[in-house]
Amino acid sequence: MSSDKPAFLCIDAFCMRQFGAGSGDASSGTIDYDKDAFLAKCLEYVAAQQAKGAEVLVDGYAPFCKHIFVPNFTQTKPCYVALTPEVEPLVKTSYAARTDKELPVLNRFVPLASLPSVAPAGYLDLILYSREQIKIENASMGTESTDTAEWGIVSVKAQNDGFETPMQPITMLRNALGTEHGGSGIPLDRDAYNKSVEFWTNNVSLV
Repeated sequence: MSSDKPAFLCIDAFCMRQFGAGSGDASSGTIDYDKDAFLAKCLEYVAAQQAKGAEVLVDGYAPFCKHIFVPNFTQTKPCYVALTPEVEPLVKTSYAARTDKELPVLNRFVPLASLPSVAPAGYLDLILYSREQIKIENASMGTESTDTAEWGIVSVKAQNDGFETPMQPITMLRNALGTEHGGSGIPLDRDAYNKSVEFWTNNVSLV
């Protein structure tokens, strides 16, 4: 007998840009893994943790945001690297938007190819938004989702820490601008912003 209960988790359309199965790209931004197999592995991990009585959902920056930290089963590299004297000369900048509906913002990064070798990340931070929040943001951007899962994976961060690392200051500012600009409409938290500045002063995105 089928159940009318919505699925627990899905990969939201916003996250699909990160998947490039068969591309051979193991950068921090692109996940070289079939998206359906990826979701199956994540659900398998969630089920195993829940069977042990462990809480898999970790609170995020707002009530509608949660995280699940999954041991990395892909070859995806970490999304940031320490900003050492050796790395600093390799830093580049560009204006970029994740979709054509967002405002482009200034990004600071180091190309993965400019480093001699980078091991795969230890964890995948699955960033989840609630179904209601996804509906709100889709409506403001003139898009529509047919997914009904309780939580949607809106981004995957490959990292070596099994806990939430600060989002970049510019992302926090864009979120505060509102959904019409590609943000979430959450007011800026000054303390969280200053912690983000501290972290990203000492680290830089790896792409």
